[in-house]
Amino acid sequence: MAFPIRAYSMANPPLAEKITEDPVTNKTAQSTVTCGYQTHIAGYLRNVTVLWCKNLMNHSLSIMINSLEGDYHYSCKVDLKPWHFWSKKGYKSLDVEGNQVEIYWDLRSAKFSGGPEPCGDFYVALVWEEEVVLLLGDYKKKAYKRTKARPALVEALKYYKKENVFAKKSFGTRAKFDERKREHDIVVESSTLGPKDPEMWISIDGIVLVHVRNLQWKFRGNQTVLVDKQPVQVFWDVHDWLFSTPGTGHGLFIFKPNAPEISESEGSSQGGGDSDNSNGSKYHSSRNSSRSNTAPEFCLFLYAWKIE
Repeated sequence: MAFPIRAYSMANPPLAEKITEDPVTNKTAQSTVTCGYQTHIAGYLRNVTVLWCKNLMNHSLSIMINSLEGDYHYSCKVDLKPWHFWSKKGYKSLDVEGNQVEIYWDLRSAKFSGGPEPCGDFYVALVWEEEVVLLLGDYKKKAYKRTKARPALVEALKYYKKENVFAKKSFGTRAKFDERKREHDIVVESSTLGPKDPEMWISIDGIVLVHVRNLQWKFRGNQTVLVDKQPVQVFWDVHDWLFSTPGTGHGLFIFKPNAPEISESEGSSQGGGDSDNSNGSKYHSSRNSSRSNTAPEFCLFLYAWKIE
C-alpha cells in the first residue's frame, strides 16, 4: 500500500545551509536537535545531517546528505504536525551524485519527551544498494523488514549533537559519550536572579559534577569530569545570561569526551565547534580504508535559552 507523503528533495546549497544553521531566536522559540553522522554511501564516507525542529506551529524532520566536496546538499523534509498523520510514515528516494539513496520512516507511534526529537517507538532508515547505511530509533526489526535491506558493513558514526533548549532555569538533554555504552541525562540548572550571587550546576545522571559559584566572575570556564570512568571535558559560556537583555541571549555548553593518547598523537581529533562546518571531502575515503584514521570525535553542543 502506498502512503502519500509531504516530502520533497532539494539540492540548493543556500537553503540547505540555512536549515543546518538552526535559525533560532527568542521570538521563534524553536527547539531544535541537529545530529551529524558519518555514513558509508557509494564507496565513500559522507556526512549526513538530521535536523528535528519544533515550535508552536510546526514540527518537522529534515535529512541532508553532503556531496563529496561538501558544497552541495541533497535533502528530504517531512512534516510531523499532529494533523498530518499520513506523513508520519513514508518513503523518499534521492539521487545523490548518481547513487539512489532511499529514506524510510515510521513516526506514527513515536514518543516524545518534550523536545523535537523522538525518544522511542520509531525508525528512520537510509538505504543504499540494499544496505541500511543509517538507522535511527528503536524499531530496528520493523525497519529491516520494511526496507528488505541488510545492516551496513560499515556502521554509521554519530560525531556531533547540537540542541537548542528553551527554559527558565533548568535545561536538559541526552547524549552518549561512547556508542558502546548507555545514554546519559544531562541537566544544567542556574540561579541568576535574586539577592544571592548567581550559581550554576551541571549534573549528569542526577549527580552534580560541576558547581560554579560567583557566576558573574566565572561566566566562562571549563572542567574535566568523569562519566562512567571516562573523562569528559565540559566548557561553558553564560555571559549573555548575566549581561544581556533577558530573553535575548543563550548560554553555550560543550561536552567533549577526551581522546585516547594514541589518537592525539595521530592528530585524529576533528570534533569540537567546527563540526557543523565540516565537509564531505574531509572524510573522503575508499571503501577498504580504515575508519580509525578519519573518524571524528563526538561532541555535544547545548544552547540554553532563558525565557522569562
